[in-house]
Amino acid sequence: MLIKGYDVGGPLVPGESLLAHPGFWSNYLLVMCGDGGCPERPVPEWFGEDGADVDALSEVLFDPERWPAFRVPTEDGPGAVVIYRNLDGDYGTDYLLTHPGRSNAEQVASWDGDFSGAGLTWHELIRIADSPSLADEGVQDPATRLLLLLPLLTDPDVPETASARLIAALTAVGAPQDTASLAAEHLLAHLTRRSRHDPTWVSPLSGS
Repeated sequence: MLIKGYDVGGPLVPGESLLAHPGFWSNYLLVMCGDGGCPERPVPEWFGEDGADVDALSEVLFDPERWPAFRVPTEDGPGAVVIYRNLDGDYGTDYLLTHPGRSNAEQVASWDGDFSGAGLTWHELIRIADSPSLADEGVQDPATRLLLLLPLLTDPDVPETASARLIAALTAVGAPQDTASLAAEHLLAHLTRRSRHDPTWVSPLSGS
């Protein structure tokens, strides 16, 4: 699998099969649950997983020899790719947007212990999540697509329906109902608070 800009640094491999493995969502989202204003410490059990699951899958996700890439193709309009950038000493997660008619993917953000780059509004995330391209390889399930895109949320004013939609997505991938609401609360608190620190923020899809 080739994406321009990643054909020299490391070997990309399709990562979609890892989404069904216990421990994936804790690896991917738990770090964003840490400052929701709740005295409870975020734990993998919020996602229906445990520490052993997380440790076992982290060895796969962060393998320098194989960089998992998760494709989120759309029927019409921009899609996305999430890449685990497993360079020795430079581990991180890159978020790329794909555009119809363009051969190159555009990196718009990255996570290297903290978020940097440009994100998307809630409505843009939902539009991508709900428009899978069945003709292309990648993630087709809307709930899974939304959770993969969620770290890109950089919108200080999400609609009231966002919490229910996020809880439904979390339970769809295996989070218990009683902890899915807690995880959703923490995730939205972190992501929406993050965007308030940058009054100049605009979506890379603005005007597109």
